[in-house]
Amino acid sequence: MTEPIAYLKGDFVAASQCVLPIYDLGIVLGAAVTDFLRTIHQRPYLMQDHLQRFYRSCKYARILPPVDLQESIAISEKLIEENSKLIEDDQELGLVYYMTAGENAVYAGSAGMPEILSPTYVQHTFPLRFHLWRDVFRNGVHCVTPAPRHWPPQCLSSKIKNRNRLHMWIGQQEVQTIDPHAVPLYLDIHGNITETGGSNFVIFRDGQVVSPNRNNILPGISLSVLEEILAKMDVPFIEQDIQTYDVVNADEAWMPTTPYCLGPVVRINGAPIGDGNPGPMWRRIVDHWSEMVGKDIYKETAEATAPADEKR
Repeated sequence: MTEPIAYLKGDFVAASQCVLPIYDLGIVLGAAVTDFLRTIHQRPYLMQDHLQRFYRSCKYARILPPVDLQESIAISEKLIEENSKLIEDDQELGLVYYMTAGENAVYAGSAGMPEILSPTYVQHTFPLRFHLWRDVFRNGVHCVTPAPRHWPPQCLSSKIKNRNRLHMWIGQQEVQTIDPHAVPLYLDIHGNITETGGSNFVIFRDGQVVSPNRNNILPGISLSVLEEILAKMDVPFIEQDIQTYDVVNADEAWMPTTPYCLGPVVRINGAPIGDGNPGPMWRRIVDHWSEMVGKDIYKETAEATAPADEKR
């Protein structure tokens, strides 16, 4: 089987050769920003939105991309075109953008920084394994709030998608001791709900959808799509601080996210949300989303099976 290709610092390389040296500042300092999109019918979905956010993240992090946005689009299209040839017709790809501040061979962080840095730019793809999220659609997610708190926006803007996620790693390990399948849902320093490590979080109550305030969360692309769908359905969408009390007393709760668009949350810290099952409003929105993109999103995940190479 031919190996997929990736993009690394100006060249297309075999995916196995897409590696960073140990002295790259993305490793030494965590000086890296990222973004992620998926394909639908093996075509990039909302690529402009994801790339524009990626470039805004780079600007905030003072990392100057070595190519402009249109060149990034061309790179992505080539990767998707070539790597889609290696998967089945009904499979999809995820595409990761990753930009670091560059290499520092002195390996001394800010104590020995070179005058000129050349940012490290990576793009790579991988097949989306929807069967890994099958239980999300069939039975819903249990969210648990771990002790580590979300980065305060006063320290690091929530608007950028970055790789400074040690607190999330620790939170994940803590939560897994409670429920191996639970998803950590992070509180801010005031006890307000923020987001998970891979999704936004909203609740549905009294006929309206409530999202945490945007200055406290990453403005998700899927969250924006959800807002558009709700407007078409004449369902109000508001932003305000919410706590676990509000989640427990909600009718439904959902996770907008890139891989499977919208997942239902049915428990928080062991307490059921609604009747403890994926709710009817969630399914209505997923069906509406499916009509928008011309693909059955529910079936794609809820009926997914492991590919043949993983069954062996």
